[in-house]
Amino acid sequence: MIGRMEMPFLDVRNVRKSFGMTEALRGITFTVQAGELFGLLGPNGAGKSTLLSIIACLSDPNAGEIYLDGTPLVRGDLSRRPLIGIGTQDLAVYGELTARENLAFFGKLYGLRGGDLAKRIDEVLEMTALGDRADQRVHTFSGGMKRRLNLGVAIVHRPRLLLLDEPTTGVDPQSRNHIFERVRDLNAAGLTVIYTSHYMEEVQSLCPRIAIVDHGKAIACDTLPNLLKMIEGTIQLSVTGDIDSLVERLRSLPEVQRLEVVGTRIVLTASRVNLAHVAVINAIHGLNVKVDDVQIKEPTLEQVFLHLTEKTLRD
Repeated sequence: MIGRMEMPFLDVRNVRKSFGMTEALRGITFTVQAGELFGLLGPNGAGKSTLLSIIACLSDPNAGEIYLDGTPLVRGDLSRRPLIGIGTQDLAVYGELTARENLAFFGKLYGLRGGDLAKRIDEVLEMTALGDRADQRVHTFSGGMKRRLNLGVAIVHRPRLLLLDEPTTGVDPQSRNHIFERVRDLNAAGLTVIYTSHYMEEVQSLCPRIAIVDHGKAIACDTLPNLLKMIEGTIQLSVTGDIDSLVERLRSLPEVQRLEVVGTRIVLTASRVNLAHVAVINAIHGLNVKVDDVQIKEPTLEQVFLHLTEKTLRD
């Protein structure tokens, strides 16, 4: 029997969802532990936004179940919604209201009132670096400021699970970095986060564990290091001296999967580049070889993503 503390905070079980003849979700399954910063990747039309709407209690699946902290999530269950915050891909803020008024509006929707609401609004304004613009109408804001406020209205009610759907779309580098740091801070404070983005470097930087969704299913779900092992990296050496002896040693290394020699260049392929690099350095020791240049290309999450989902364009 699994103890209460060992249960996943979010448990997605074989969830299916169709719109007419179109199957958006085809039995997606994964779990998220409390306090995780979990990445959710997928091509356009993979079912990510549909899944997030179900987790947010805005839609029901046709089949399957989702549990949050051991309790089923059902559309319209008002007791569950305060536990969840959602930063939508389309901005959910009102341009004719000020930043403070937007935060007050969303805070009141979740039951915040009086001094607690006022205190929380000030906290969120500081967190999103909007304190000096708190009483200006949002339609005057830059895209980055609107995105920061969009994050603010998603967390104003102190949720336990935060769903972020493309939270940095169309923002400047400064606002993008600010959003990164706030997401890290929120997660470090205990907030469970599911983060979706088309920017692979964002997810690779932020998320220790990632699910890749395609055609309505989770086709991979693992830690970032394990996902990166799916793709080989390379080490390229430019050397002079006793190349033949070096090549003989390198071919015998278990960390090296393939080796190619082109003139004075040696190109090694390995699934774990860091371990292979150490092994190569040790192999060079004691040989009459001079290394003129070393280039290391580690696999990226984008390469893994394209490997699993193929490179065909999606509409």
